[in-house]
Amino acid sequence: MSDRADGPQPDQTLQHPDPVTDAALDWFVRLQEAPDDLGLQARLKDWLDSDPRHAAAFAKLQNMWELPELGIASARHASRLDARQEERTPMARVPVYRSGSWTIRIAALAAVVMVAAGIRYYPEMLLRWNADHLTATGEQSAFVLPDGSRIMLNTASAVALDFEGQKRSVTLLRGEAFFDVVSDPARPFRVAGSFGDVEVKGTAFSVRTGGEDTVILERGRVEVAQRAHEAHHASLSPGQMVEVSPAGLSPVAGVDTESELAWRTGWIIFQEKPLADVLADLGRYYTGRVITVDRGLGHIRVSGNYRLDDAEGVIRSLAEAAGAKVTRLPGGIIILR
Repeated sequence: MSDRADGPQPDQTLQHPDPVTDAALDWFVRLQEAPDDLGLQARLKDWLDSDPRHAAAFAKLQNMWELPELGIASARHASRLDARQEERTPMARVPVYRSGSWTIRIAALAAVVMVAAGIRYYPEMLLRWNADHLTATGEQSAFVLPDGSRIMLNTASAVALDFEGQKRSVTLLRGEAFFDVVSDPARPFRVAGSFGDVEVKGTAFSVRTGGEDTVILERGRVEVAQRAHEAHHASLSPGQMVEVSPAGLSPVAGVDTESELAWRTGWIIFQEKPLADVLADLGRYYTGRVITVDRGLGHIRVSGNYRLDDAEGVIRSLAEAAGAKVTRLPGGIIILR
């Protein structure tokens, strides 16, 4: 029996190099389009029973389909498509799909793409699927939100927006962002990080995700709460910061906002910081990888004021100042020893 699904085939522009997986993709899409077709179900069963590889490939695709993150992301995109459909002129005669139908089509497409591309790319693909705005490594981007507030994304960052109705909500999916929020006492502005939530009415602050969420306030006032335990919260005044982790909130501390937020103007500024910490920060702007062989180098304290548009040049300069030897391998791998 052929590995290809019989009958009319879906768009063949996306094909998996493995013919069994490719056939499973065909069956899967057709089944989502016609879930009540008993004849299709019978033919699918015959195909699954004909070879153990068929059942394994189809099961893998079904597992991808059932991921809750995929359903949430698909529903978000379905609502966007509904909104775009409604924005069209009333005179335009176009097919009408309700959100449930859109969700099935979008989720099916997403599952097909992720299986075709490979499961190892799933986290990055899901991030792109959820994000409304994102930046690549070394890139920064600024834009205006629907309420007139402004946001600036730092390197390798992504956000998802929710401004439906009276909501003013942003989820920082990855990286770092600076917010300059338009005051609206009736509509609090909320930012969700990995572990904490920030609520403001009109202020300017940054949020950075990673091993913890770091919130820095430039002006105004913000309330920061740990999502798992809302009783754990802190109020920040200008020039203060707090970190939120699964363990709770750090003590509120003073911070030099000019240095910590210098990335907005394309600079990195540090004073007497361990080289390891500076390299970790620079690594967010460098597309390659930095490996320190001599662990002692990481403890050397360094100071500097550098442009971020040449991250490799900064790394080399700091290594030279620390007395390290630099070896660059293909693929952008830098070894310090």
